[in-house]
Amino acid sequence: MPKTNSASEYKGTRKRTYVLLVTTALELFEKGAMPSVSELALEAGVSRATAYRYFPTQSDLITATVNESLGPILTWRPQSEKTEERIDELLTFAFPRMFEHEGALRAALQASLQQWAQGRSAPQEVKSKQFERGNRKDILAMVTTPMKSEYPQEIVDKVIKAFSVIYGSEIFLVLKDIWKMDNQQVIELAQWMAKAIMNQAVADNTKRQNKQIKN
Repeated sequence: MPKTNSASEYKGTRKRTYVLLVTTALELFEKGAMPSVSELALEAGVSRATAYRYFPTQSDLITATVNESLGPILTWRPQSEKTEERIDELLTFAFPRMFEHEGALRAALQASLQQWAQGRSAPQEVKSKQFERGNRKDILAMVTTPMKSEYPQEIVDKVIKAFSVIYGSEIFLVLKDIWKMDNQQVIELAQWMAKAIMNQAVADNTKRQNKQIKN
């Protein structure tokens, strides 16, 4: 992912202004708003020029806000040496934090959908800067590292991609909005699905090994 601003890059007054802008943005997202940088400046009580120095585009604003809200998740490290236990650890640790900042994550999803629509209709030269997503790729690659000594890369890749469907805010739209599940139920079902993914990986690998023996 491209580098984005963070509170640690600033000091003194600049840091306080950055924190004010991010905090205000989080509050607006939790209310269901999708503020532009100008609207954020007005709500935070700073000049538009000041806000744009920190966030040149709305995509920069959303990326920085999501990264700040998910900070502990981005620095999470597993304790177990088994992938099936690592994914369970990750879901248990990350989902409560994601629920806490669900508004910002839903805003990120909305931005992605808007950019998809724009990408289909707008000429290349007028497309706005894209909201970048990809933190889960690095996290899930770390989760599946123990598999590399026993599984072919093809199966590892399938597990990472399958995990990426259940580890992320997209799952909230289905389980919470359609099925009306509460937070704990979402976590438990995601963990159940993770076990199913690992069971399939084991089955596929066993089938591969048996085929090799016969040949």
